[in-house]
Amino acid sequence: MGLVALGLSVLLSLYDNLFGTARGVTALVAVLGTSVASLVATRLRQRQQRELVRARTVAEVAQQVLLPKVPGTLNGLQIAVSYSSATRDTQIGGDFYEAVHSPVGVRAVVGDVQGKGLNAVERAAVVLGAYRVAAYDEATLADVGSCLERAAGRRLSDEAFATVILAEVSDNGGVTLINYGHPPPLIVRSDGTASFAEPTEPALPLGLTEFGGGRPPVYRAALDPGDQMLLYTDGTTEARNRAGEFYPLAERTHLLRALDAHAALEGLRSDVVAHTGGPLADDAALLLLRRR
Repeated sequence: MGLVALGLSVLLSLYDNLFGTARGVTALVAVLGTSVASLVATRLRQRQQRELVRARTVAEVAQQVLLPKVPGTLNGLQIAVSYSSATRDTQIGGDFYEAVHSPVGVRAVVGDVQGKGLNAVERAAVVLGAYRVAAYDEATLADVGSCLERAAGRRLSDEAFATVILAEVSDNGGVTLINYGHPPPLIVRSDGTASFAEPTEPALPLGLTEFGGGRPPVYRAALDPGDQMLLYTDGTTEARNRAGEFYPLAERTHLLRALDAHAALEGLRSDVVAHTGGPLADDAALLLLRRR
């Protein structure tokens, strides 16, 4: 297009007897300069697009490593997950989740590390990597928690911490929980009633347990057939609307009544976004365990 414009300018200069004059030369220089500037801008834009594609590819691979797909069914439990990143153009952040089938039942974890960006992703990878090893090998959930504490003590900096909820669901529906300063799970019964599974005593997050309070206590709950348990991060409960009101999770349990667990969780996530009226200010991870 620049060459076409330049050729037309030359022809028009010749037609108007302006070729070689100051006016004609100015017009030719202006067209030529604009064309060159457009070519440079286009080259820079294409380079940025290629770099963005490479960055997104790396982010997708990192997401698959850090947050792989969770099986839809484990040992009679229907499982669904949802993740929303607060950082634009990224799919991962400081929140994490995992569910595995261990010799003693289904073990799940949901956590939230301090900070955002790549530092948060690195910290999440430390905790999640330790969990994936311990969840299969350790005999009790308390032993799994001890492994996470040791990993956090070795790999997290002095100012870094992570809130974590560990859950173990046995074949008969018994639930064992350990809470490291994390929001309590929400248990929704088959009759529609709901309650939060609060720990018997509060505990500090991972990375801060050595400063007092000791290890968090092990406490228990139960899932009867048709019951479900929602593990989540504070990106959901602390989502605010324009009036500054937090998201009322306990009042939205009817959204989890959908027959399909994935549809139920997607409905809940969409409702959180509608509550804020825009993008979430913090990462939000959701993991739903539904006993058939």
